[in-house]
Amino acid sequence: MTHTLTRIRSFVAAPLFAVCLAGLVPAVSSGSAQKPTLKLDEKATQPPSSLEDRRKALSRLFADYWEDNLRHNPEFASSIGDKRYNDQISDFSVQAYNAGLQREQEFLLRLAAIDPAGFTDQEKISRDLLFRQFTEDQEASEFKEWEMPINQMGGFHTMYAQLVAQLSFENTKDYDDWNTRLRALPTAFEQNQHNMSIGVDDKRVPPKYLLQKALNQVKDFAHQKPEDSPFAQPLKKFPASIPAAEQERIKTDMLAAISKEVLPAYLRLQRFMEVTYVPAGREQPGIWALPDGDKYYAFSIRRTTTTNLTADQIHQIGLDEVAKDEAEMLAIAQKLGFKDLKSFQADVKTNPKLKPTSREALLNAYRGYLDPMRARLPELFGRLPKAPFEVAAVPDFLEKDSADAYYEAGTPDGKRPGRIRVDTYNFADRNLADVESIAYHEGLPGHHLQISIAQELEGVPEFRKFAGYTAFQEGWGLYAERLGKDIGLYKDPYSDCGRLQGDIWRAIRLVVDTGVHSKHWTRDQMIQYFHDHSAINETSVQAETDRYIAWPSQALAYKVGQLKILELRDRAKKALGARFDIKAFHDQVLDFGALPLDVLDQHINEWIASQK
Repeated sequence: MTHTLTRIRSFVAAPLFAVCLAGLVPAVSSGSAQKPTLKLDEKATQPPSSLEDRRKALSRLFADYWEDNLRHNPEFASSIGDKRYNDQISDFSVQAYNAGLQREQEFLLRLAAIDPAGFTDQEKISRDLLFRQFTEDQEASEFKEWEMPINQMGGFHTMYAQLVAQLSFENTKDYDDWNTRLRALPTAFEQNQHNMSIGVDDKRVPPKYLLQKALNQVKDFAHQKPEDSPFAQPLKKFPASIPAAEQERIKTDMLAAISKEVLPAYLRLQRFMEVTYVPAGREQPGIWALPDGDKYYAFSIRRTTTTNLTADQIHQIGLDEVAKDEAEMLAIAQKLGFKDLKSFQADVKTNPKLKPTSREALLNAYRGYLDPMRARLPELFGRLPKAPFEVAAVPDFLEKDSADAYYEAGTPDGKRPGRIRVDTYNFADRNLADVESIAYHEGLPGHHLQISIAQELEGVPEFRKFAGYTAFQEGWGLYAERLGKDIGLYKDPYSDCGRLQGDIWRAIRLVVDTGVHSKHWTRDQMIQYFHDHSAINETSVQAETDRYIAWPSQALAYKVGQLKILELRDRAKKALGARFDIKAFHDQVLDFGALPLDVLDQHINEWIASQK
């Protein structure tokens, strides 16, 4: 799973916050967001004639759009190393959301006026992706996602605590910018609370029990000492270039901002949630319980998977994939001397050899698999990333509700490495059999390789380098787990079963996500299906079940994406025969950055034809 702080809509990794979309980050205001009236800018939409002029117009539009995104998504800009907006926060007001939709419509008109005849494949793909994004954003506005900006998986209440760990503090201005941001946080909180109030009126609220989990996170922030807060993290180490007197001033300013602005904002949010928001939470876990919930889920499936699969089709694919993986796992279990899958799964759950002895032991287990895989990468890829990465623990304020691990992208300049964040909470209940496959998924050849290659692409617009189509990224991550098996890794049969357990896990997601959001399953039904078909530890089962409820459709992306990449590989092998080159195939999948699955399908078909 990939996490990012804030993102351009449809771009940059798996959905961390449903509210932080496309440079159109919703906020507070009175009233509700509506699609703005379309206004035609005659100069902007006057079609250029020559191929050279049209190319220049397209390039200018891409640059304008990227700058617009950074300006209105200052947290995202900061997270990728652009410091121009480091003293600013997003406007979360409904007016800002409407204004963002208006800007996108104006970009769409400019884009539609540019005839793509004669453009290169990359230019056409860039144009089509942006056109697709703009039209999808207009459609998404119907569902008022800005009304639900918080859940236990993240939101504005954790955004800035995560952001600070991604910033570099090299001089006095960096510290002063952060202090300015801290003093602005109460405005962001007020705006989001206003949006949440509108959501209560519109009956668009998350499940009550998930809001209680988010409230517990808020309480943890609200009652910290200023110096112990993650917001004070920059004070732990100053650059030697900052004089002692300046350091003292910065420390005084930062602790004052935290104690007088940030912590009171959390206290106000705590009271609002206790008195108003949590009691208004919905009782049913499924998104179907919202107004237009079934329609919203269908849209979410289409947006997340970039396919036209229905909930029923995905549910059946999940059932079929679970049965297939169980048969393969049973064969391994029997070779290990177990008579059936249940007895083997019971052993996996309780075997002390498969339990980490400490938090650091769990982190080291991940590190131990990545070096051997790194040495094998030239067998699989013609292009490898330059960016460094490291293994680190999930921040303590997220660890109780986090996934087992997730990837946190580094900066394009390599100054901040990519990070595999491992959840070490309740480490003794974790299972080392899962670690090898997750290491490949989150690190190499999974998210770190794919995302870093995308950020290092040349000759494509900047927004393409940060594209985060979930089905592509998470599908690639799950495909990367399988690659380890293809080259002879997973030498420990328990790790190989861990790989299959991970694959079953993703197949189960297809069943339980569609089960709760389309077929009206209860949470207990979801948990029971997990227990019936996996040996996943209880800590993960509980956290994952709540994750699917909080993020409708997100968990569908993994298996749907993996199956598509495998399908394309098999298609290429069959068509090219002896001429098939796995390195060339992988480079074709990755060298265009993240793509919707239908666009990837078309691209690979064209590549196969060119190889023939």
